[in-house]
Amino acid sequence: MIDPGIFRRVLGNFPTGVAVITGLDAGGAPVGLAVGSFASASLDPPLVAFFPDRSSSSWPRIAATGRFCVNILGFDQEAVCRTFAVRGGDKFAELSWRSAPSGAPVLDGVVAWIDCDLEAVHPAGDHDLVLGRVRTLDVGRSVLPLVFFQGGYGRFSPLSLAAWEGDLAVQLRTADLARPQLEDLAARFAAECVASAAVGDEMVLVANASAGSSGELAPRVGQRIPFLPPLGTAFVAWAGPLARRAWLDRAGKDSPPGTVAALEATLAQVRAAGYSVGRGRDWHGALNTVLAKADPTDPADPGHDAIRRLIRSLPPGYESPAAASSEAASSKAASPEAASPEAASPRAEVPRRHADELRTLSAPVFGRDGTAVLVLTLIGVHRPLDGGDDDPVAALRAAAATVTAALGGAQPT
Repeated sequence: MIDPGIFRRVLGNFPTGVAVITGLDAGGAPVGLAVGSFASASLDPPLVAFFPDRSSSSWPRIAATGRFCVNILGFDQEAVCRTFAVRGGDKFAELSWRSAPSGAPVLDGVVAWIDCDLEAVHPAGDHDLVLGRVRTLDVGRSVLPLVFFQGGYGRFSPLSLAAWEGDLAVQLRTADLARPQLEDLAARFAAECVASAAVGDEMVLVANASAGSSGELAPRVGQRIPFLPPLGTAFVAWAGPLARRAWLDRAGKDSPPGTVAALEATLAQVRAAGYSVGRGRDWHGALNTVLAKADPTDPADPGHDAIRRLIRSLPPGYESPAAASSEAASSKAASPEAASPEAASPRAEVPRRHADELRTLSAPVFGRDGTAVLVLTLIGVHRPLDGGDDDPVAALRAAAATVTAALGGAQPT
């Protein structure tokens, strides 16, 4: 006889995903239950499986209709899971949802959903084995899933992204070292200067300094944006092949042909130049507007999806320093003053079109293991990238190198 406590403790060493099975009962009311036993069962025909407790009062109400929807929860939806893990009460009272084609609820903010017809139910001890034939399915938010492991909830962290995992403690300590450099750059170029860290699937602003508003972004400590291509090249360009591949995969399988190759070319250009850029007045204005309205604590806030759509609208070469240099050169060549002695001076004003396009400059800070632990970014710089005495790129890279040296770090070769 196996002791139930030992059984749970041993099997608890195998992490499981967390899902909510939803449906409508015979009267059309939404019903749901949480499960930690969902799995893919067959490709042909497309079948999925899960194991509801035979004492469940919710599952029989769903099973009677012959239809259900599997909602795969995101890492930040533990509260949703706990809502459906208890018996009784109106579990949908404070949740937003829409209907799947079967009518079953699709919960807002889930990672993915699978709408099914009930294929078969087989007794399995104190649980049932339920097979569902997939009717339709789709991906929701691009975030890490919620997992259950050794009696607690957490999130899956891909090994290839381990360099960007953590609780921000190291990055925050590094940001303190970087603060004098941030303040010096902000004052020198009358701009904002921020330090960001990549943690999991987000880039988090951990420190900032400002010499007055530049009218660009409105950075604030704690601000988060998705770590999605083509953004974040200053973090990725020096990373190992597995981490680069994981970032490239986030572009999505529905990306236009040639996207991955163009992103890899951009990473090579950033690595060769030692910095990345950001361009586009309209795009940054739109991002600033959405960031100001989005609630970072609410995973169901539609602002999160709007931010992802904005990022995915960018071309793969968006952060390429080669593109920025090309734009600057072509703008200068087209300028009527290009042949004048003043235009030949390193301190000559950057042409209007390029000044309107250039938004940000970013350079990495490296730790002892060669990982980019922070990225320093100048926001609102409108100066020529021509290597002059007051070149913002040279100043930014020098600041990043100073912080790297203070950490005992080194740029990977």
